[in-house]
Amino acid sequence: MYRRRARRCHADRGGVTMDSKIMTALGDRVLSLGPQPASDGPYKNLKLTRDADGVAWLLFDRTDASANTLSADVMEEFDAALAAIETERPAGLVIRSAKPSGFIAGADVNEFRGASDPAMVETRIRAAHAVVDHLEALKLPTVAVIHGFCLGGGLEVALACQSRIAVDGARFGFPEVMLGLHPGLGGTARFTALVNPTQSMALMLTGRTIDARRAKSLGLVDTVTQERHVRNAVKDALFGRLKKASPGLLARAANFGPVRGLLAKRMRSEAAKAAPREHYPAPYALIDLWETHGGSKSAMLKAEQASFAKLMVTPTAQNLIRVFFLREQMKKAAGSGNTVKHVHVIGAGAMGGDIAAWCAGQGLRVSLADMKAEPIAGAVKRAAELYGKIIRKPTEVRDALDRLIPDMDGEGVRNADLIIEAVPEKLELKQKVYAGLEPRMKPGAILATNTSSIPLQDLRTTLTRPERLVGLHFFNPVSRLQLVEVVSHDGNDAQVLKEALAFVGAIDRLPLSVKSSPGFLVNRALTPYMLEAMVMLDEKTDQRLIDAAAEQFGMPMGPIELADQVGLDICLAVGDMLRTKFGDLLPPTPAWLREKVAKGELGRKTGKGFYTWKDGKAEKAPLPETGPRVTDQMIDRLVLPMSNVCVACLREGIVDDPDAVDGAMIFGTGYAPFRGGPLNYARARGVENVVSTMRALAERFGERCAPDPGWDNFK
Repeated sequence: MYRRRARRCHADRGGVTMDSKIMTALGDRVLSLGPQPASDGPYKNLKLTRDADGVAWLLFDRTDASANTLSADVMEEFDAALAAIETERPAGLVIRSAKPSGFIAGADVNEFRGASDPAMVETRIRAAHAVVDHLEALKLPTVAVIHGFCLGGGLEVALACQSRIAVDGARFGFPEVMLGLHPGLGGTARFTALVNPTQSMALMLTGRTIDARRAKSLGLVDTVTQERHVRNAVKDALFGRLKKASPGLLARAANFGPVRGLLAKRMRSEAAKAAPREHYPAPYALIDLWETHGGSKSAMLKAEQASFAKLMVTPTAQNLIRVFFLREQMKKAAGSGNTVKHVHVIGAGAMGGDIAAWCAGQGLRVSLADMKAEPIAGAVKRAAELYGKIIRKPTEVRDALDRLIPDMDGEGVRNADLIIEAVPEKLELKQKVYAGLEPRMKPGAILATNTSSIPLQDLRTTLTRPERLVGLHFFNPVSRLQLVEVVSHDGNDAQVLKEALAFVGAIDRLPLSVKSSPGFLVNRALTPYMLEAMVMLDEKTDQRLIDAAAEQFGMPMGPIELADQVGLDICLAVGDMLRTKFGDLLPPTPAWLREKVAKGELGRKTGKGFYTWKDGKAEKAPLPETGPRVTDQMIDRLVLPMSNVCVACLREGIVDDPDAVDGAMIFGTGYAPFRGGPLNYARARGVENVVSTMRALAERFGERCAPDPGWDNFK
């Protein structure tokens, strides 16, 4: 469910908003907003006017923000405006956003942070409910006109209106599940009453967004129009000429008690495949809420408040809210002012080809070079498949493919602003590549390596301009893992690093500034996790049980399956390289792993590793019902070394921000988001407990499990 879905959101004073590209595209739109409001109106975040037909226009326009979010002060003003409208008795009410970026992005997430008292949360949510109920109870026609994004609490406001008009291009969704919550402003009751619950519940349970046409087909909106026709659509809606969407027979039948029970059972089964209840309670709370109260709107509205408040104070919700802000913090670290327009990628293998495809998909011109035509052809094919999944319009797919230019002769180097080298992890090979391309680079170009393990100090030795060499370490799969480690060395030009960070932000990825050191942060932290799993295999522990231990902790996949996914040859190379630096601080590499690699059993890419792979998935037989089970010690052996390495990297100055470390591990490895990151997990568990547990593990399994000295000063 939400732990496996990548989201592209950003915060504006804490509110959830959609992708910045959508905002940019809509930025020059001329909106039909009714009469020009007075500059000295009574509201800080709203504007209220009346047109020649006697229709009131209430515009959301949150001060000092590019997107509307629902904070306590906005809701207070909203209620006051509704009271004024009741008194003035206009012919109808239009609710719109004055922001070009969209309608309302949802609640102000800042107000969720640190909540610990469910009674206090319920009191606040009850007050917000009263405002939305006030809107619904108005004795006059009401219509929401929606452009851009309409998410979470914004969609709940729209649902309380009698009619909804979508401007073509609008998008709708309930992303609350991504924060460990479910809708809390009446959305659970109003959405399932209006739209068939099998579809409305699915949207709330997954956090997916839908476009305006899909919203119309579901009955969520009454009509879809172009901006230039909004005025006419508003008149049709307010004066009874617009056919309203209404729940059909199937929707009413699905809300019938016995049917709800059957559907709820199926929903729980689907939810369990993606997110276990003990880690992610929100989907199950939503299903329970609908199953119990779906036949009564008033009962469900009341029960929603208590359920939402209970979820808000759970560690899962608070940690997922933390993750939301970690993402925003990393986005800010990217800065702005990207100067890269043309990227030249050398090496069209799995990583190089996918980096090139991603950059072209984000609007950059990309030339892709390789020694052979076959890898380039394969990269272009994968790019077409990717664009088919993530780009909606066929013309935009075509444009993205046009920007991805096969370049067998490597001539793109001459005009590129950024050259990314993604050849195999061999120092001599990389240095040979640099020797051939550096004389052809234009003076201001940046040279970046996608190395996952080789220190930049070693790579720069043959360069005439080493100050322009940086590391840009992407993670596989590039289209899903958001992290890019921006690796620096002692001789870097500060402006080059700034430009590299801005480039990462411009391609919708999250940068982590890290000093060059073997394995950087993420690979160094992941290696003991994966090698400890190999030691467990040596101890004759079932590989499925090892993976189950990690998954029980909350990892998206276990270390054995992850090794297959990454490639056993890469795991072996990184492990060997790190052992030359860290020695017995890492588990030994078993001889049989070398044998598997020598035989070509490399994992997913060859169809066989620890598991057999078909159609991109590992074939796993279920564990026998009797036999060994996951223990706390197994979990500790796997996950505590990750926290330990993160502390070591802080102590050594390889990274300097504990929050960014947690973000990097979540966005680069999928580390259990509901734990809030490996350092946050250590804090929540208690540093003393972590240290004593690691000492006990060291006594039994060796010094590799010993706690790092950095724990003494960790807070």
